[in-house]
Order: sequence, then structure tokens, then C-alpha cells
Amino acid sequence: MTSDSSSSGRIPQTFIDDLIARADIVEVVGNRVPLKKAGREFKACCPFHDEKTPSFTVSPTKGFYHCFGCGEHGTAIGFLMNYDRLGFVEAVEALAEMLGVEVPRTREDANPGRDGSLFEILKEADQIYRNALRDNPAAITYLKRRGIDGATAGRFAMGFAPDAWDTILRKLGTSDARIAQLREAGLVIRNEQGREYDRFRNRIVFPIRDPRGRVIGFGGRVMGDEEPKYLNSPETPLFHKGRALYGLYEARQVPGRPGEILVVEGYLDVASLSQHGVEPAVATLGTATTAEHIRRLTRITDRIVFCFDGDRAGRKAAWRALETALPHAGGTVELKFLLLPDGQDPDSFVRQHGADTFREMLPSAKPLSEFMLEELEAQVDLDSTDGRSRLTALIGPLLEKLPIGVYRELLLQRLADRVGMAANRLEALLLPNVETPSPTRPVERPAARNPLVRKAITLVLHHPRAALAVESMPDLDYVKLPGIDLLRHLLEVCRDNPQINSAGLEERFREDPEGRFLSRLAGEPPIDDELAAPAVLKDNVARLIERGLKDRQNCLIRMGNALDDAQRGELAAIGDRLRALQAPEERA
Repeated sequence: MTSDSSSSGRIPQTFIDDLIARADIVEVVGNRVPLKKAGREFKACCPFHDEKTPSFTVSPTKGFYHCFGCGEHGTAIGFLMNYDRLGFVEAVEALAEMLGVEVPRTREDANPGRDGSLFEILKEADQIYRNALRDNPAAITYLKRRGIDGATAGRFAMGFAPDAWDTILRKLGTSDARIAQLREAGLVIRNEQGREYDRFRNRIVFPIRDPRGRVIGFGGRVMGDEEPKYLNSPETPLFHKGRALYGLYEARQVPGRPGEILVVEGYLDVASLSQHGVEPAVATLGTATTAEHIRRLTRITDRIVFCFDGDRAGRKAAWRALETALPHAGGTVELKFLLLPDGQDPDSFVRQHGADTFREMLPSAKPLSEFMLEELEAQVDLDSTDGRSRLTALIGPLLEKLPIGVYRELLLQRLADRVGMAANRLEALLLPNVETPSPTRPVERPAARNPLVRKAITLVLHHPRAALAVESMPDLDYVKLPGIDLLRHLLEVCRDNPQINSAGLEERFREDPEGRFLSRLAGEPPIDDELAAPAVLKDNVARLIERGLKDRQNCLIRMGNALDDAQRGELAAIGDRLRALQAPEERA
């Protein structure tokens, strides 16, 4: 199963298979978690939950890790995703970098060399800006006046774009090709007359980094009253405002899973909070909070606190964030909102009142449901019929965005209490197209897999090369048991990729609905060893086929004289196949 890289094409599955096969998972995990040898495996206290007795194992032969305490399981790619909090493509790139190989792409328009060049040119620009900050007393004075010390400026790699039209153009635009790259990276602008000049001029510059720490764009802030106050890189092959978050890379450098992450609006909000020990915090980049922002944050924390200015603009930004967050409400991640006193932003508040006072405010952040009701109720008169009706009209479209479940039912109940209606009647009026599950309707459960099917899947997963011993794949079509399609798919993958290992096979099913089931099986100790696996698997599959053939044979026999010529031929062929399957047993 291939995985997509939005800016650089698709990564070939064969490359991922080879990467998994070449990766030393003990080295990947061991560089981040202290491991101890325990027989053929390695053990440690799990990095994903608190424990005193090690239950986290790493298998160098299988190529995956598994925790018997919390159930976390995966390959080297999965570990980088969970521990380093990377996306899939980022984890593949990080692992490839460790092994010193380039990540290929399969799309015709993909150009990984171009992206590498853009990363390099942004890195060079970043160094130019950082050097310029050290050489500009006015810029240093401005940051000091804003309360930013040298350590914080260094941690966030702040720089300065000199007050000139061609600083970057002159130093990096050494050829037409390089100038074209500067434009593509968002560093240089070409006007209608064809003149090219630097995008960032006379501004404090804040590099925006991807989860691996690579610069993908910049934000610039003026030091005076010029407009625009903030200027960001444009959309480029590397930089997308709807996905990037300022400070996310720095937030990921703190060990462990953060209890909560603050979402603020400005670069200096993030830096100032960090300097005062209030972290992690991230900022959106001159755009409203997007669904992708929220998805990225929910992967690394269980609580998101949106902290905005208390003025009209701040409330508007908070409301837009709420509307975007609604589909994520009611799950395992808590969504809260904290509006500061009017005229204050996180930066000014923490500098004036201190970190302790800021932290004391955090518990008063309002849960999404409470914030939503309070904001809407402030717009109506609940003492009047018109006001209560207006409230329900305002909240109806928002309720539709909430996932069906307990959270929405509880919010409906609260709203019903506010307007003085029965909750079921209010739901029928506001959500008329939502089907309420019948309490008498039986809950559908996945069909249980036959023990033979389960064992065959487990054998293939732990010993992929055993699949080469299996013949008569078409006969599996006669087997009508839950899980047989998964077994057939696993056998096909192994036969088409004889060198694939257990981790590579599991990685193939990362996005498959069966992936979670396979992860559970992979975490179980293997029943048979590598030498016995081919014979055991072959016998298992033969018994499954025999059962399927007999079921079909009995079905045809029951049809009696109603059989046509083709069915009579099929019945004879099944008889021959069954005799061939049973012959080895008779000879034994």
C-alpha cells in the first residue's frame, strides 16, 4: 500500500518494503529508549505509558516493537511516528536519512531533487537572517524591549531581514536557476515589470520548521508601525499555512507526551510563553485554525487550549477555531478555550503578570460546549420566547457538526434545559434527518475468525517466507470463512515479494481496516518456529481448502438431478481435487 507525500509524489511500496528490511529497529529504538538484551529480544520500560517493570519488547528478527502493558505496537516507521510525533511520510524520510538513502517518488511530476534544493536554499537564507540579527543593534534592542532574551532568540532561531531590496537575491541568486528557486521558496518576488526583490525586508524573521526541524518558510514582523505588521511566506511546495504550526518542532523536543498544548496567534506569544516556562505552545500562521492543525495536535496531546486575546478579534478567532474543532469534540481529546482580559495577549500578559499568574488562569479555560453556549447566549435574551428560539436556531447548525454520541446528547440536554423543552423533542426539531438507533436492533459484531484461518494468518505474519510453500491459491475461492480474504491477500503479498519480512508485511496493512487486527496478532508470541512454519502453514491451508471443497461438493450433491453439465463437471473436478488432497494422508 503506497503512501502519499502531498508535495513530492507517492513513495513506492517496494522502497518502503526495502527500507523496513534494511532498518535495524534495535538501533532506531535504542537511540531513544535504553534497551537491555533479553534472550533474542530487547526489553525496556515502555516510553508510551508509565511503568516500573519492563513490558516493552523489541524484536530484531521480526522488525517490530510491542508493549504487553499498553498494547502499543509497530515497525521502525511506526515507532518514529509515535515517539518523534512524525507523520507517515516524515517518518519514512527520517528513517531513509538514517540509512543514507534518498526517498524516491513515483509521480511523473515529482521532483525530490527540487525539494531538497528548496530545503537547502531556505537553510542558507535562515543563516543569513540569523547572522544579520547579530549585526543589527536596532533589531536586538527591539527584541529586548519585547522581553525576548538571547537564549530564547537562539532556541527559536530568530533572525533579521535587513532593510534592503536584494539581501537574499544578491547572496543566493547566483544564477537564473537559483533565482527561480528563490521565487519558488517564497524568498523573492517578481513584480509585473519583471523586477525581482526580497520578500522580507527590515523585519524580525521567525523561521517556520517542519517536524524534523527543517526550515519550510518564514514569518516576518516589522519593528515599527509599518503595514502589514506580519508577513508570511506564500504557499510553496514545502510550506502550507493550513498545515504548518509555528513552534510545533520546538514543542516536540520536550520528552514525553505533553498534557496540554496552547494554541495562540502570534510568534512572540509562543516565544514569550516558552521563555517564561509556559509550554508547549504553538501558533497558527496568519490564518484561522484548520482541521489539519487540530488533527496534528490531537496526535501528540490529550488537551488543546485555544488561548486568544480578549478583544473582538480574539473572540472572532476563538469562534472560528471552535467551529473547526466541532467534529473532534467528545472524543479522547479535550478542547478548551481561554480568552485573556481585553487588550492583553499571551505575550503581554505573561510579561506583566508572570508565569504563575498565567498558569493559575489555565484551569479556568472553558470546555468547548460551555464556551459555545456562553458565546451564543450572550447574543440573545433567554427570558423571552424569541430569544430562546433564536438560541436554538443559532446552535442547530453547530450541533450537526458534532459526532453522534454521548457528547452531543449531553449538549442537547443542556440546551433543552436552557430553553425549557424536552430533549427528544428538541433533537427532533434541530436534527430531523438523524436516525436514532433502535434499542432493540441487535448490534452487529465482526464475525469470529475460524481457528484455522487465524492460525494461518499468524503463521504468515510471523514467518512470511513460509507462504512460498503454499500452492493451489485458486482453491481458496471455495473457502467461505471470515478472514479468508485477508489470508489470501497476505499470501499473495508474500509470494510476490519473497524477501519481505514480518515488519514489512505489517507495514503494508497500515491503512487497511485489518491493520489493527494484524498488529494484535503480531504482538503475540509465535506458536511454531521458523523451520516448522512452512509445513504447518501448508497443512493449515490444505485443511481449509478441503473444508471449502467439501462444502461446495455437498451443495452440488443436494441439487441432485437439477445439475447442469457445467455443475456436473465441477462436481467431478472437486472429487479429483479432494482425492489429491487426501492422498498424502493415506500414504502417511
